Amino acid sequence: MKNKIHASADDALRDIVADGQTVAVGGFGLCGIPEALIAALRDSGKTGLTAISNNAGVDGFGLGQLLSTRQIRKMISSYVGENKEFERQYLAGELELEFNPQGTLAERLRAGGAGIPAFFTRTGFGTVVAEGKETREFNGKQYVLETALQADISLVKAWKADTSGNLVYRKTARNFNPAVAMAGKVCIAEVEEIVEAGMLDPDSIHTPGIYVDRIVLNRMPEKRIEQRTVRSE
Repeated sequence: MKNKIHASADDALRDIVADGQTVAVGGFGLCGIPEALIAALRDSGKTGLTAISNNAGVDGFGLGQLLSTRQIRKMISSYVGENKEFERQYLAGELELEFNPQGTLAERLRAGGAGIPAFFTRTGFGTVVAEGKETREFNGKQYVLETALQADISLVKAWKADTSGNLVYRKTARNFNPAVAMAGKVCIAEVEEIVEAGMLDPDSIHTPGIYVDRIVLNRMPEKRIEQRTVRSE
């Protein structure tokens, strides 16, 4: 069996990342993002990237780092309101943006991983989201045709992995990660713990190892809190 474990995030990316690629990245805000892999992608210096992600992190962290270094050419996203540099680049015409309703983005990724080329959805009909897209009526209601999303590389964050690449996510950090993992031609998983094959409960596995090509151990991710709200004194 091929050894999927790599010594570092840099090592896992070195021979596969290239200019102009499409990279899908798991996470929701700063929850469940592959911190070490994003930093390694930044350090690779590759440019002209298309990034598929629910949002773009925050200024200076998560995918926000790659915006600061101008490595991202286009974002395919749902929510981008936490990143001032994103806003600045987009309004200045320096960054392409393909907006998606959040559920549509999730389904486009899932469809890409499942080999479904496109699907119809009611979401977005009659709005700018539907401009230039095929529409069709089913049972008296109008639907928009959305195409599936696939990536050259998927970067995901999981809690545990076994040596075969089976992944377990923890609570809300699961978010977009399972769909992102399936949608990539090559999937790299950043995890906090690696166990031997057979030690994970089969009923607890969220992403089967068949989708995972490489594993990177990051025992102590920073896990920043995007918005901290506390009670006043």
